[in-house]
Amino acid sequence: MADSKEELLKALSKSVVDMDEEKTVEISNEVVEKEYDAYEAIDKGLSSGMEEAGKLFEEEEYFIPELLMCSDAMYAGLDILKPHIKVSEDENKYKVVIGVVEGDTHDIGKNLVKIMLETSGFEIIDLGRDVPPQKFVDTAKEAGAKIIVLSTLMTTTMEGMEKVIKILDSENIRKNYKVMVGGGPISQSFADKIGADGYSVNAADAVRLARRLVGKAS
Repeated sequence: MADSKEELLKALSKSVVDMDEEKTVEISNEVVEKEYDAYEAIDKGLSSGMEEAGKLFEEEEYFIPELLMCSDAMYAGLDILKPHIKVSEDENKYKVVIGVVEGDTHDIGKNLVKIMLETSGFEIIDLGRDVPPQKFVDTAKEAGAKIIVLSTLMTTTMEGMEKVIKILDSENIRKNYKVMVGGGPISQSFADKIGADGYSVNAADAVRLARRLVGKAS
């Protein structure tokens, strides 16, 4: 197997891109056996592999079946690594409402962000997929959340993100919440255009952004 942690994480990433579930499981078990950091393995291995698979999908080298096989490999690795993540014991847990906007059922990226935020000490309310804009707002109010995280992989559903912010504005509660956006077609310029508080390019970046937005030390 790989000689160093860096090589192991590269191999883990490649196994996801290669849709090799068996290899992903084998390498994930080796990460655990060698007592390498599970969070780092998810970030630089599994998440990195899914990010690369997403690029291949955008470039039309991969299609939905390939993307699903990559995600199967990623989830197989997650099953092994997740129990070994050192969870942050933060006494003051900030609540985060997260979901995929209405019209979209692609939740791989959302699930990764959820796992990373949970292990970083945030309390997560996961609304799942295909979530209407009003539900994000209503849930955030009911739960006393500080952050709303909106995800989509489709250009056709991006406007749902702006609708959430417009509802917050119309109810005069926009200042009470930090709104984060992310997903394949999302960019910083889009986030700026709709008035979001931040955009993250991947799950690890989402954690750094969330911590910044609530004033937690990174």
